[in-house]
Amino acid sequence: MHNNVTRMFDLEFPIFAFSHCRDVVAAVSRAGGMGVLGAVGHTPEALEIDLEWIEDAVGDKPYGVDLIIPARYAGDDSGGFTTADLVKMIPPEHREFVDDILARYEVPEMPPDDRTQSGGMDRAGAAPFSANSAAPQIDVALAKRTAFVANALGPPPPEMIEAVKGAGRKVGALAGRPSHAEAHERAGVDLIVAQGSEAGGHTGEIGSMVLIPEIVDATSLPVLGAGGIGSGRQMAAAMALGAQGVWCGSVWLTTDEAETHPVVKDKFLAATSADTIRSRSLTGKPARMLKSAWTREWEREDSPDPLGMPLQPVLTAAAQRRIDRAAHISGSGAEKLANYFVGQIVGSMNQRKSASAVVMDMVEEFIEAVEGLQGQLDY
Repeated sequence: MHNNVTRMFDLEFPIFAFSHCRDVVAAVSRAGGMGVLGAVGHTPEALEIDLEWIEDAVGDKPYGVDLIIPARYAGDDSGGFTTADLVKMIPPEHREFVDDILARYEVPEMPPDDRTQSGGMDRAGAAPFSANSAAPQIDVALAKRTAFVANALGPPPPEMIEAVKGAGRKVGALAGRPSHAEAHERAGVDLIVAQGSEAGGHTGEIGSMVLIPEIVDATSLPVLGAGGIGSGRQMAAAMALGAQGVWCGSVWLTTDEAETHPVVKDKFLAATSADTIRSRSLTGKPARMLKSAWTREWEREDSPDPLGMPLQPVLTAAAQRRIDRAAHISGSGAEKLANYFVGQIVGSMNQRKSASAVVMDMVEEFIEAVEGLQGQLDY
């Protein structure tokens, strides 16, 4: 395939794979697409290790890194708070609510000496999802061969764009409205991901069928379609709407390489497209995830409103660690609570396969879909 996106990165296929798993990233890049590592949960040291591993695995193939640097988040406009500062800001009633959930579902405590008691967060470190926490990640990414750096929430800060472009790399951003895309273009990005409401994780309210052509018309930049895309037919639809490629995340969660919690992976394989919900219960911002006892608890009329980002993830991180640790026990409360971010495409994610097989299946079905449309034309 040949268009602005494939030429920009020297790709065989304009298929971008967002994943927190380095094995998925490497497999997709090797298959001719672009693997993009979700790095928000990485320490700079862990990110360096994973990027070195990816580079060894992909050779001269390109790959990218995705960060989360929101324009605004609860309590601190400057990004200067530490995690310990945020812990002090959490209201007692929210702590009690989470503790009550864990108690009623009989989720076991973590071992006293387990270092993940705090949810894996460094309390002395910069606040999660902040500019200060992302800055070292950007430095690590640009010290490697990273070809592409994306910001998942809002326009990338000027410092990020300057650093990425100064290193000769490309920068992108996700958009849920045409106004977002216009702001991204003014900020100086190279590529826009038009992410419809069907997508997993942080997402807006406009569906892909409407959003993609709106954003294509609103910007002069190349656009990737995202949200509800996991097959060749959906890829063909996105590109018929004006996108020059696709950005997929959920479809990789059930691949052989994915590090998805085994219990959650089984839930995904059994789920329908109606089994997701946009919830603020994990990050404080609306994010699509699998429905579970956890999301139902936060939807109760008497539940407190989730806190803003990044207070909500600080509140829930340790609880999620406890749930994940015990979720393998069949029939347990932890199993009922366990969930993860996933899009409505989950209804089609009902077969285990490798990440490279997903890429090849998408390409083959894309070709069939395009040829099928061509066959309906009168000459």
